[in-house]
Amino acid sequence: MSKTPLLSVRDLSKHFTIRSPFRGTTVGTVQAVNRVSFDIGEGETLGLVGESGCGKSTTGRLLLRLIEPDRGEVLFQGRDLLKLDARELKAVRKSIQIVFQDPFSSLNPRMTVEDIVTEPLYVQGGMTRRDMRDRARMLLDRVGLNAAHITRYPHEFSGGQRQRIGIARALAADPRFIVCDEAVSALDVSVQAQVINLLQDLQEEFNLSYLFIAHDLSVVRHISDRVAVMYLGEVVEIAGKDALYASPRHPYTQALLAAIPVAHPRLRGKRARLGGEVSSALNPPPGCRFSQRCPFARDVCRKEPPALRGLGERHQVACHFAEELQAVAA
Repeated sequence: MSKTPLLSVRDLSKHFTIRSPFRGTTVGTVQAVNRVSFDIGEGETLGLVGESGCGKSTTGRLLLRLIEPDRGEVLFQGRDLLKLDARELKAVRKSIQIVFQDPFSSLNPRMTVEDIVTEPLYVQGGMTRRDMRDRARMLLDRVGLNAAHITRYPHEFSGGQRQRIGIARALAADPRFIVCDEAVSALDVSVQAQVINLLQDLQEEFNLSYLFIAHDLSVVRHISDRVAVMYLGEVVEIAGKDALYASPRHPYTQALLAAIPVAHPRLRGKRARLGGEVSSALNPPPGCRFSQRCPFARDVCRKEPPALRGLGERHQVACHFAEELQAVAA
């Protein structure tokens, strides 16, 4: 990773207010993302993993201001995206794009492939219709589709082909950073491998940086340089993929990795079973959000939220007793 990160996220938070459908009064607040911080360097892929509902996709959308955050900083090439007005944000948006999870609903069924891929170029302006069509043909060819199919509609393609169209659309404006929001989870396993390899080839060719959001830990390990683990809206551990998979420091990360299915019975270890109740984002515990399920929790864990702190080179953990747990594991 470069010395100056391409993207820096600091104390990013988003809470959603729940109102009664009958009286219109506030009945609660969902703390979807809370005090999230991380960096992504030039040409780097940061994997973001965690249980469903932990805030991964919300985090990705907050970075692009598809959802407006409550507070925090999102520094892209030194500029805080959260302080830009509509005109300034439009100019920056050509450098930050997203590939959505569902390749079916993310493409307008009434638009041809040409219209879908060239739409970002049309919004940004500055290109002739012929130049936009030429770029669309080039990108379709680059993502493994027949450029002659540019006049077809999304329903004429398979799921994997639709996702390739979505990737071509994300590349149209020549971005520097792409959020891949569960970009392969809706695809067959064989197609997943093809799309992952495509993303890696495109990253090297166009010098792209990715935030790769996924729940499949095997896929994340294959594509990521570093991995961030989220639990109930907070990042609990960030490390290089080899360090995190070989020596996880947070109890939740340890349980998450222990749950990865292993095909051969002789290679299966003892699965860590978590007790306690899963905390609610409506009413998270006052201390560590994992304290109600953590087998190592103590009184301080239930009272004081742990800060994300450094443990070794590029390894950060939000746990009061990370050093002790590592010594026990060793």
